[in-house]
Amino acid sequence: MALSTQVRASTGSAFPWKYDVFLSFRGEDTRKGFTDHLYDKLQWRGIRTFRDDPELERGTAISPELLTAIEQSRFAVVVLSPNYASSTWCLLELSKICECMGERGTILPIFYEVDPSHVRHQRGSFAEAFDEHEEKLGEGNKEVEGWRDALTKVANLAGWTSKDYRYETELMKDVVQALWSKVHPTLTFSDSTEKLVGMDAKFGEIDVLLDKEANDVRFIGIWGMGGVGKTTLARVVYEKISHQFEVCIFLANVREVSATLGLVHLQKQILSQILKEENVQVWDVYDGMTRTKRCVCNKAVLLVLDDVDQPEQLKNLVGEKDWFGLRSRIIITTRNRHVLVTHGIEKPYELMELNYDEALQLFSLNAFRKYEPEEDYAELSECFVSYARGLPLALETLGSFLYKRSLGAWGSALEKLRNTPNRSVFDLLKVSYDGLDEMEKKIFLDIACFHRLYCNEFMIEQVYSSDPSYRITIDVLAEKSLITIYSDNQIGMHDLIQEMGCEIVRQESYEEPGGRSRLWHRNDIFHVFTKNTGTDAIEGILLDLPELEEADWNLEAFSKMCRLKLLYIDNLKLSLGPIYLPNALRFLKWSWYPSKSLPPGFQPDELTELSLVHSNIDHLWNGIKYLGKLKYINLSYSIDLRRTPDFTGIQNLEQLVLEGCVNLVKIHPSIAFLKRLKILNFRNCESIKCLPSKLEMESLETFDVSGCSNLKMIPEFVGKSLESLVLEGCTNLVDIHPSIAFLNRLKSLNLRNCRSIKSLPSEVEMESLETFDVSGCSRLKMIPEFVGQMKRLSKLSLSGTAVEKLPSSIERFSESLEELDLSGIVTREPPCSLFLKRNVNGKRPRSWYSLLPSGLFPRKSPLLASLKHLSSLKRLNLKDCNLSEGEIPNDIGSLSSLKYLNLGGNNFVSLPASIHLLSKLKWIHVENCKRLQQLPDLPLNEELYLRSDNCTSLEVLPDPPDLGRLSKFWLVCPNCTSTVGNQDSSYYLYSVLKRLLEETPCSLDFASFVIPGSEILEWFNNQSVGDSVTQRFPLYGCNSNWIGVAVCALLVPHDNPSAVREDPTLYPDESSIICRWRGYSFGMEGVGDSVKPIVSDHLFVVVLGGHVLKPKNCLEDTCNQQVKFDFEIRRAVGNNRCIKVKKCGARALYKHDMEELISKMNQTKSSVSRDKTLDFDFGKSAYEQGGVIVKGRREGTSGSGGSDDEYFSAEE
Repeated sequence: MALSTQVRASTGSAFPWKYDVFLSFRGEDTRKGFTDHLYDKLQWRGIRTFRDDPELERGTAISPELLTAIEQSRFAVVVLSPNYASSTWCLLELSKICECMGERGTILPIFYEVDPSHVRHQRGSFAEAFDEHEEKLGEGNKEVEGWRDALTKVANLAGWTSKDYRYETELMKDVVQALWSKVHPTLTFSDSTEKLVGMDAKFGEIDVLLDKEANDVRFIGIWGMGGVGKTTLARVVYEKISHQFEVCIFLANVREVSATLGLVHLQKQILSQILKEENVQVWDVYDGMTRTKRCVCNKAVLLVLDDVDQPEQLKNLVGEKDWFGLRSRIIITTRNRHVLVTHGIEKPYELMELNYDEALQLFSLNAFRKYEPEEDYAELSECFVSYARGLPLALETLGSFLYKRSLGAWGSALEKLRNTPNRSVFDLLKVSYDGLDEMEKKIFLDIACFHRLYCNEFMIEQVYSSDPSYRITIDVLAEKSLITIYSDNQIGMHDLIQEMGCEIVRQESYEEPGGRSRLWHRNDIFHVFTKNTGTDAIEGILLDLPELEEADWNLEAFSKMCRLKLLYIDNLKLSLGPIYLPNALRFLKWSWYPSKSLPPGFQPDELTELSLVHSNIDHLWNGIKYLGKLKYINLSYSIDLRRTPDFTGIQNLEQLVLEGCVNLVKIHPSIAFLKRLKILNFRNCESIKCLPSKLEMESLETFDVSGCSNLKMIPEFVGKSLESLVLEGCTNLVDIHPSIAFLNRLKSLNLRNCRSIKSLPSEVEMESLETFDVSGCSRLKMIPEFVGQMKRLSKLSLSGTAVEKLPSSIERFSESLEELDLSGIVTREPPCSLFLKRNVNGKRPRSWYSLLPSGLFPRKSPLLASLKHLSSLKRLNLKDCNLSEGEIPNDIGSLSSLKYLNLGGNNFVSLPASIHLLSKLKWIHVENCKRLQQLPDLPLNEELYLRSDNCTSLEVLPDPPDLGRLSKFWLVCPNCTSTVGNQDSSYYLYSVLKRLLEETPCSLDFASFVIPGSEILEWFNNQSVGDSVTQRFPLYGCNSNWIGVAVCALLVPHDNPSAVREDPTLYPDESSIICRWRGYSFGMEGVGDSVKPIVSDHLFVVVLGGHVLKPKNCLEDTCNQQVKFDFEIRRAVGNNRCIKVKKCGARALYKHDMEELISKMNQTKSSVSRDKTLDFDFGKSAYEQGGVIVKGRREGTSGSGGSDDEYFSAEE
C-alpha cells in the first residue's frame, strides 16, 4: 500500500473483538420481522453482527456458543419486546451481557412496542413474566432477582423507543448509523495491521477540500505519479469519514477493471452497493447511468473512484453533481490531471513524494519493523532511501525485499539497482508510459534519456519545432505526472520515472547498444563508434564527458544512422573528423569538432541548432547553404575561424555567437540583413577591425562586441529593438554612430574602458535606458543630456572618466536612480564657487562637487543644497574623489534608501553626523582616508559592515550601534595606527562585551572585529598557542544566564607566506581570516573577512550569540557541548605579505560576567594616560554626549565640518 507498511498487531489478530455487535432478542416477537431487517442492514454496512441460530433457543440452559459470542462482542443491542422477559434464555443472555459490558457502557437497548418504564419497573407483560418465574423458582430466588436487576439496569440506559418513530425503517436507520459511528474507527486497516507515514498532514489538506459541513455536492481530485500513495490516501479518507454518509462505495482499480471487464461491470458494482443486491442487471452503459442517477439523487453518498485514467469513466460512473443528493462527496484518484480538469475539477490535490525523514521511517518500518534503521545498516539504508527519492511504493518494495537479509545481500541488491530497476516498481510506473501515444512516447523517452539536455522547454522546441504538436505533448506528460514543469519553464522528472524510461530504451536491444533508439552512456557510445555497430534505429546520441578525453573513432558509423536527429558530443577530442553526417539532424552540438569545415554533402534541412565550440573550424561551408530552420549558431573559441559563412540562406537565424574567435577577420556582408537575428555576440574577437556600416536587423536585441580591441567604429543601427549594447574594452573605438541616441528600447549601454572615446552624442532619447556605464573612459569629458521621456535610469557609472559636470537633466531620475558611481573623478579646474566652503588656507579644493548641477544645489535654500533629491539612491560610490573636509553635504542622511556608501581614498577629517540617520545603510567604506580622525555615530540597522583600512589618523574606534537590535556587525580597521595611542583596544573590547551583557535579550548572531592590538585580553580565560581553541559552554536553552561565546585571535605578519593556501577569489594583496566551528551551527558555520597587509599585530574578535550555536545533532540529555574553533587563513594568488594566527582564546559569556568586565575596564582605563583619552560613557551614543569623542576637539562639534546648530537649522 502506497504510504503504509505491514506491522504485526500485538494481539495476534487484526481486531480485538470477533464481533462488533451481539443481537439479543425474543425470537417469537421479532426474529422474522424487525430483528431480521436490522441484522441485514448491519451486515450490509460492514458491521460484524452475531445473531443466534433458531435451533439454539430450544431448551432452558444458555448454550456455551452464546456465552462465548457475548464475550467476543464489543457492543450488545438488546431488542426489548413484549415477550422478552418470558424467556429465561433471554434473561440469562441479558445477565451475561450486563456482566461483560455493563462497565464498558456498550449496551444499547431498543424498546420495541414496549414502554421503557414497564421494563424498568417490571410492569405489564414484564410483571406477568416475573410472576411465572417466581412461581416456578420460588419467591426471592437470587437468579430471578438478578434478572430483575439486569432489566432495570438496561432500561435505565439511553436507547431507542419504537413508538417514537412512524416507520420501523427510520428506527433501523438511526440504530445502524449510531452503531456505525461507534464501530467505524475499529474497522480501519491503518489502526490494526498497518502504520501510515506522512499521512496526517495530507489528510488534513484533503479534509479542508471536503468541507463536510457544506451543504453541497463536491468532487475532489487527487493526482500524482504512480506509487506515490493516492490509493492509500483515498482509503484513509474513506475510512475516516464514511460513517457520516448514507451510502459509501470504494471502487478500486477503475482503469484496470474498465479495460478488462468494461464500464457496465463498474456500474453494477455501484448499484449493488446502493441496492444491497448481489446480481444487479444493467443492460448497457446508458442504462447504468440512468439507474445510478435515480438511486443516488436523494442520498448523501461517499464514492471513491480509484485510478481513473479516462474522462469517459467519470462521465459514465459519476456524471455531474446533480446526480447526487446534498452533502455527497466524490473522491477521484488519477495519474492524469487533465482527466480531472476535463470533469470540472479545476484545482485537484497534487500528492507529492515523502520528505527524507518520512522516507527513512517508511523504509525502516518495512526493512526493520521499526521507525529507524539498525546501526550497522544505517549507511546502506540511506543509499536505498536516496535511490527511492521519496516514492512510497519503492520504499515499501525495497524495504520488504531486504527484511531479515544480511549486509552482504543489501550491498549486492544496491549494486544491482544501479544497473537494473526493481521489477515491481518498473511495472507500476510503466503503466503511465503505456497510456501514451507515439509522439508522447517519443518525447518522454527523449526527456528521460537526455534529461541533462532536455531540462527546459526551449531545448525541446529546438528539436521538435517542425512538429507543432510538441507543445500539447509536453502538457500531456505533465498532466500524467511523468514530468514537472516549473515556473521558469524548467522540466523536472522523478529519478525513478527517468530510470523507467531509460530501461524501456535498453530493452529495445539489450545485447547491442547500436540497436537502441537512444544512446547516453559513455561505454555504449564508445562501443558503437569503435566497433562500427550503428544502425538506423539510433535517433539520438548524448555524450557529456566530465573532463576532456581523446579517442579514435570509426566515424563511418554515422553512415548507418540515417534517422539520427540529435547529436551532442562534449569534451571529446578526435584525431579525424566525419566525412558524412546524417541529413536528418535537427540538433548538432559537438565541442572540439575535429574538421576544418562541415562535410560538403551535409544538407540538414531540419537543423535548428548548430554549436561547434572549441572546434577546428576555419570556415563552416563554402558558398550559400539554405538552412531555413536554423536558428542558433555558436562557434565560440574556435581559434582557427577566419571568416563567417554567407548568411543568405539562413534568414531565420536568431542567435549568432562567435565569442573568443580571436583570428576572425572577415565578416560576410550578408550578416547585416538578418532580419530575425536577436543576439549578435562578437565578444573578444580581437582581430575584427570593421563591421558592415549599417545593420538592418529589425529584431536585434543584444549587440556585444566587448573586447574587440581593434574595432574603431560601430555601425549604424536601423532596427529599433536593441535592448543591450555592450562595447566594453573596445580600446580603439573612437566614434559612436549617432543612431544610438534614438534607440528607444535600449536598457543597457556599456562603454566601460573605451579609452579612446572623447565624446558622445550631445543628447540621447532612450526612453527605456536603465544602465549607463562609461567608467574607465578616461578621455570622456562630457556625457549627454537625457531628453524626451527618459525616467528609468537606475545605474549611472562615471568612474575614472574626465567628466567635468553632470547634465542638469540628471534631476529627472530622482525617483529611479539607485546607483551612482563617481569614484576616481578628480577635476582639473576649480569648481564653481557656489556651495563650497573654504578650507583653513582659504583655498578651494578640487573635487567632484562641481559635477553636480545647480538644480541639486540652489543658491538660496540650504535644505535643497544637497543630495536630498536622489531619494531612491541605494549605492553611492565617491571613492578617490579628492573630497576634503565639509564637501559631503550635511544632510546626506536624507538618502533614505541608501544601502552602500563608499567614501574611501578621500581627504576629509570627519563625516557628517547625519550618517546615523541612514536606517537602511549596510555597508560603509572609508578605506585609505589618511586624514580621517573620527567617525560619527553609526546607523542602526539589523546588519552593518564598516571598513576603515589604513585610516592612519583615526583616533577612536567607532562604537557599535544598539547591540540589542543588531543581527550581524563587522568592523574591519586594520592599520588604523593612531587608535593605538589614543584608545586602548582592551578597553574598547571590554566596553563592547559589557554592552552586550547589558542589552539582553538580544538578536545578535555575531559581531566581528579586526582592530589593532598586540595581546589577547587576559579575560579570555581559555587561551592556546596556534590557530585553534576548544571551548565548553551550555546547550542553548539549558542555562538562562548563558549569552554566547567570544573568541579572539592574535594576527601577526606571516614569516613564510608560501605555506598558506591560495584563494583565487581574493583581490591582490588580500588575505582572509575565518573562524569556523564545523558541525555545531544552525545554518552558519563560520565568520570572517578579508584584510590587506598589516603593518603591526592585530586582533580578530568574534562574538557569537548563543542561538547561533545550536548543534545539528542534539542529544536532549546533554546540557553541555564542547566546540573546537578553528581560524583559517588564505591568501590571494601571489600575495607574499599575508598573516598568520599566533595564538587564540575563547570564553563563554554569562550575565554574571558583568562585574568582572567593569573591573577589567576600570583597570584598563586607569592604565591609559588621561591626556590621550577622554572619559567616555559607552552606554550612550556619541551624539548624546554632544559629539565629545576625542580630546582636543571643541565641545559641540558634530563631526560634519560644522556645528550642530548649523546641521539642525538645515532640518528646520
